[in-house]
Amino acid sequence: MANVAMFNMEGKEVGNIELSDSIFGAEIKENLVHQAVVLYLANRRQGTQKAKTRSEVSGGGRKPWRQKGTGHARQGSTRAAQWTGGGVVFAPVPRDYSFKMNKKEKRAALKSVLTSKVQENKLIVLDELKLDEIKTKKMQAVLDNLKVNKALVVITEESENVVKSARNLAGVETASPSTINVYDILKYDTMIVTKNSVEKIEEVYA
Repeated sequence: MANVAMFNMEGKEVGNIELSDSIFGAEIKENLVHQAVVLYLANRRQGTQKAKTRSEVSGGGRKPWRQKGTGHARQGSTRAAQWTGGGVVFAPVPRDYSFKMNKKEKRAALKSVLTSKVQENKLIVLDELKLDEIKTKKMQAVLDNLKVNKALVVITEESENVVKSARNLAGVETASPSTINVYDILKYDTMIVTKNSVEKIEEVYA
């Protein structure tokens, strides 16, 4: 099992914690990580873009001039793409960009990025993370003690004060063990997890 240092909110080392090899010491599968990131971004796309083709724009019912003898190029309608106010060639239409990965692939991708954070020493484990009030300055002080700027903070659901205190900090995002995803873990330089969150992650994704 991987053994990493555990810190308190003052940034002092207070012990060690053993991480499950099945979660934090798994084989890194880059192809699944890439697929999981593409999946996340694709599923966020609205797909509501729309432009009108020449059959959908109004007007242009009659031929603008006769076929021959005018000196102009022949035209059948003023709604063709080359005319101002004409339709768009191969216009985009609403579509669904989402696709699916099976559960085992998603889980393997998540284990891969968690393992990479441990290997890169970018996973910080805290014995606890509790704030007695909603105060952005106090949350910033914790991050300063840990010498962290951009971080994904994984905490249990009852830590509402921490969530609200971190909300206004640029480059800081909070998540619960059940809502972490590959994209967010990769997006932030450091991942901060509490001891309780580690246990929950190992329980959920075992």
